[in-house]
Amino acid sequence: MNQKVTINGIDIEIGSDNPYADLGFPDADEMLVKAKLAHEISQIIRSRHLTQQVAADLLGMPQPKLSEMLRGKFRGISQAKMIECLNRLGRDVDIVVKKASRSAPGHTQVVVA
Repeated sequence: MNQKVTINGIDIEIGSDNPYADLGFPDADEMLVKAKLAHEISQIIRSRHLTQQVAADLLGMPQPKLSEMLRGKFRGISQAKMIECLNRLGRDVDIVVKKASRSAPGHTQVVVA
């Protein structure tokens, strides 16, 4: 549950670490993972000064689909495809499975090293 505070007479609700959950999306955890993967893909493309068309060719996807992903519209793109994109951009992606640290269901997170 989010905490509420009042600052200068204005009620403010402090959000969680997941804005998709704060907005009530049913697949909030998956959306957050995809957002972080898309951000990393975007950063790599920018750092290499690739055009979207060159990047799309390298990633094996149509340029309009890449453009949508980079603008946060990634519902039609699987996490597996995004991981493949990172591999094609020369990144290793390690998946670590471990026991959850709490009694609730486990979660997935993206850590960029």
